[in-house]
Amino acid sequence: MTKNKKIDFAIGGQAVIEGVMMRSPEHFAVAVRKDDGRIKVQDRKYISITKRVRVLGLPIIRGMVHLVESMYIGVKALNISSDEFVAGEKDHVKKERAAWVEVLMLLGSILYFVAVFGFALFLFKFLPLWLAEMGSNKWAFLDEHFWAFNIVDGVIKTSFFIVYLLLISLIPDIKKVFAYHGAEHKSVWAYELEKDLTPDNAAKCTRFHPRCGTSFILIVIFISILVYTVIPTPEDFYSKFLIRVAVLPVIAGISYEVLKLSAKYMESFFMKAFIAPGLAFQKITTKEPDKKQIEVAIAALKRCLELEKR
Repeated sequence: MTKNKKIDFAIGGQAVIEGVMMRSPEHFAVAVRKDDGRIKVQDRKYISITKRVRVLGLPIIRGMVHLVESMYIGVKALNISSDEFVAGEKDHVKKERAAWVEVLMLLGSILYFVAVFGFALFLFKFLPLWLAEMGSNKWAFLDEHFWAFNIVDGVIKTSFFIVYLLLISLIPDIKKVFAYHGAEHKSVWAYELEKDLTPDNAAKCTRFHPRCGTSFILIVIFISILVYTVIPTPEDFYSKFLIRVAVLPVIAGISYEVLKLSAKYMESFFMKAFIAPGLAFQKITTKEPDKKQIEVAIAALKRCLELEKR
């Protein structure tokens, strides 16, 4: 692999059902372990709109776009892995569906993600803000110093996030997904360190990676504390909540730039200290994979590399 042209995997991949999705600049590939032990790999071409529309590739704006694109590709990857999982040992062949069935499935997907997004807003935005507001009514210090109010809000959100991760990590199927998450990180590390892409080499790499989505979420929480402190804040609770929701895309864009910088300068003392909490959180969101799981992650990664060389 040392002769291969290095590719920027700043967006990275994700764990899916019994497999891993990897993304390169112009493609993404999903590798799934079938019931009979085979590894089935499917790929799709996808070029980010930030490379086609110049203004969308500007700093901060590109972070907002990449977040939406990552969610879209993540859903596509999960659908592919789900189809393969349902197919069992058979090679899954997607049947043609009637147009009305496709529309209903699309509407169902939209409603599902609206519900998921609404739940996330309630748990990680509305409830922490409400609790911080209750605290400011009780302690004048929080009411007088908005930076302290925002820190309390951030601490509550972080606590909720930790509890949420710990609870879902108890589910057996999620444990397996977390192991594939670790396999994804190890495989990417093996590539970035210019090692031959073999399960043995990847197994020696760490399962913690500074560009992980877990680290991104913590950066979002940290950046939100700074942004919420400098923007004008109304007195009433609901206006305060709506403003915080409205600036979320900007916070995501800034956080994306910070994440890229942290990965680029992760050898510096400051960045090591900055990314340490995110790496610590990955002890929950990743598990040590076995070599068969690493083999699946490598299959997805290799497919992406092959496609980029064509």
